[in-house]
Amino acid sequence: MSTPPDEKPVQIDERAVLEALQNGSIKEKGLLPYSSNYSFLVTVESDDLEVPAVYKPRKGENPLWDFTSGTLCQRETAAYVVSNALGWDLVPPTVLRRGKHGIGSVQFYIDHDTSEHYFTFQCDARYADALRKLALFDYVVNNADRKSGHCLAGSDMRIWAIDHGICFHTEYKLRTVIWEFSGQAIEPELLDDLDAFCDLLGTVNSPVVQKLTMLLDGAELYALADRVERLLQAQSYPAPLTYKRNYPWPPV
Repeated sequence: MSTPPDEKPVQIDERAVLEALQNGSIKEKGLLPYSSNYSFLVTVESDDLEVPAVYKPRKGENPLWDFTSGTLCQRETAAYVVSNALGWDLVPPTVLRRGKHGIGSVQFYIDHDTSEHYFTFQCDARYADALRKLALFDYVVNNADRKSGHCLAGSDMRIWAIDHGICFHTEYKLRTVIWEFSGQAIEPELLDDLDAFCDLLGTVNSPVVQKLTMLLDGAELYALADRVERLLQAQSYPAPLTYKRNYPWPPV
């Protein structure tokens, strides 16, 4: 799906979209092809709003040896919470709720050009700031699978990041195609965002901590805060490790 070039991109009303995703009526349109887990394209109807979305039920998650079974949908939702708390708005609005196939994540579907992905727009100056944020975001959430195709150029002229089911492990598992900023100094404004987020994580009763506590376990929350603190101490973009697998496969 993509917006014709003579049409202006539509900006989403995030609050209205979240309300619809959480409480609206879900209607399935079909399975999405080529997904590792069961993913349904759906529409969510609420009042006069009809929202396109992707529903990933817990029941459709394939088991992984290194992630607790049945938690991928929670990690998808936690990634949105972190993106929103940082103020970077990289992840489409996502909620955890019950659908036809049980509890799962329901994420706003981003209208985008399906021929575009990270490798096709990584040198586009319009997206440089967003990609810098994304490189840091993936370290913060410990993303084990940042493929090129998980980066979308939306018809709203924004970069969006999807597929965060294998994030937030307590052990270092960062695998990403975005390494061109490695070793560079983190911009002061992004350090400010990280510092503010670190403060939120350190406040037990903050809304962010309350939301994340429902989605991640205590050790994962501790590891999340630790990664943010490490970035603040280093003040530089993470670099590949010589003794680790640093890239996802396949890369696209």
